Amino acid sequence: MKNVNLKWPGVMAAALLAMGAHTALAGPGGGPGHGGPGPGFALESVLAPLKAQLNLTPAQLTTWDATVVAATSARGTGRANAEKVHEALTAELARAEPDFAAVATIADTAQAANQTLRRQVRDQWLALYATFTPAQKAVVRDAVKARVERMQSMREKFRDRMQSRGTASGS
Repeated sequence: MKNVNLKWPGVMAAALLAMGAHTALAGPGGGPGHGGPGPGFALESVLAPLKAQLNLTPAQLTTWDATVVAATSARGTGRANAEKVHEALTAELARAEPDFAAVATIADTAQAANQTLRRQVRDQWLALYATFTPAQKAVVRDAVKARVERMQSMREKFRDRMQSRGTASGS
């Protein structure tokens, strides 16, 4: 029993790392709610609601449609990669002595593949954006500014809420 207690923190850490990698693999652009600026910034989530306002040219529409197809395919592949990690973790957890290093390797491979997909799709959206007129770019800029301001406001509200909870529980 003593050996089990000594091994337990290491096993738990490995399992949590493997599971963390699994949950981070929701897709190349992150899961729902991961469309903000930063590593998971999904340009598609900014542009999609603006499509009608952008008055796209026929060439831009063709590029738009191809990019949407690529993004949809990448999300499907990302989910499949995440499922592989989940299946590997589930299989290892069924064993008496799970090999979490093997799960971590699978998770790392999936994460690298998803990162490559995310960058490819992002680059397609950026290439489309590069074809925009100054007026179209202004529409996108205004939408991004509004989104950043909304996110900053949410962060501040969350921070205030957490500080007030800390003060209330510390009393």
